[in-house]
Amino acid sequence: MTDRVGADRSETRIHDVAIVGGGAVGLLLACLLGRRGRDVVVLERRADPPPPGSPSRAIGVHPPGLKVLDHAGIGDAVRDRAVVIREGRVTCEGRTLGAMRFPRSGLVRSLPQREVEALLEERLAELPNVRLRRGVEVTGLRDRGTHVVVTGAAGDDEVAVPARYVVGADGVRSGIRSLIDARWRPRGRGATYVMCDTRDDTGARETALLHFEPTGVVESFPMPGGVRRYVARVRRRPSVLDAVAVAAIVEARTGQGFDTDAAGEPTAFDARQHLATPIAAGRVALVGDAAHEVSPIGGQGMNLGWIAAQHLDHELDAALAAGAPLDAFAGYERARRAAATRAMRQAAFNMHMGAPVTGLRLRVRNASVRLLGLPPARSVLARAFTMRWL
Repeated sequence: MTDRVGADRSETRIHDVAIVGGGAVGLLLACLLGRRGRDVVVLERRADPPPPGSPSRAIGVHPPGLKVLDHAGIGDAVRDRAVVIREGRVTCEGRTLGAMRFPRSGLVRSLPQREVEALLEERLAELPNVRLRRGVEVTGLRDRGTHVVVTGAAGDDEVAVPARYVVGADGVRSGIRSLIDARWRPRGRGATYVMCDTRDDTGARETALLHFEPTGVVESFPMPGGVRRYVARVRRRPSVLDAVAVAAIVEARTGQGFDTDAAGEPTAFDARQHLATPIAAGRVALVGDAAHEVSPIGGQGMNLGWIAAQHLDHELDAALAAGAPLDAFAGYERARRAAATRAMRQAAFNMHMGAPVTGLRLRVRNASVRLLGLPPARSVLARAFTMRWL
């Protein structure tokens, strides 16, 4: 069930769980809890879902993430709509450094996050005990001992939603994280990238192409509808960012540009990494990007959030069955902190490998890539990049 602004502004019944944030992770957690019969309300700031064709940074659905989507009831729909990525190929200055073919059980699938969210929202609407309330801006939490009251506003009206547990799934700029006084600690160095989607003319419809060039990496990935996404590392954000500028960067480094007439609106982003401390406090837990920001290079963030949502689903169900004790998230905190730390290390490695490099360092980097593409390192690398370690 989905409500818009103005519906049932305040509530008296105590929900099992209130989830703040109706993105890919929050909706998934609601679906998982809903299939258990739990009473769940999702509070989403946006009055409407993103329109079709809006930008979506996350596109990779890794095998562990797909298993969680199976539990939520949308795995088959994702398989039907996604493009399969069967292999990855690394080149530098026109020479192949290594190639990796993923096993059938370890295939990565490409589907924009906004399309996964639409499937999750459709699934959520089938669950009578789960409710999505749009247009609600959460501004406060009031601890009542046995439960928490989530307060906020829907337009000009005040909102008060009581729940035994609250989950902040409200993204990198999480308000819930601030409300529990969690620190947002940076991890390592960041990097800047430009990104553009256009028609796929590469002839490599099931291959991720990684160009480890001296002036910086260019990555490209197949997407549904005959589209390919290009991502290029840059030293700074271009003063003029359009498809022509991105195509010029791609062509200068790889020798092949792309069709700018078929391209969408490009974007620039800074890849940063942060970890919340704590991830949970009392009856409130953080999940997904609210708990940890992982560089999108390598495509781990969304899947890491889904795995955390599955863990939180088990923890919440067990806590509710035990009478909703106050301290329910100690195991969740330890496990998610360890998983996020490992994902950040891998993302930092990914960014380091794609950094601009010349001379001896370039030769050493390329030799390392060649070695990683040989057995037995190749199978270990494939396991890492498909997130099978989760």
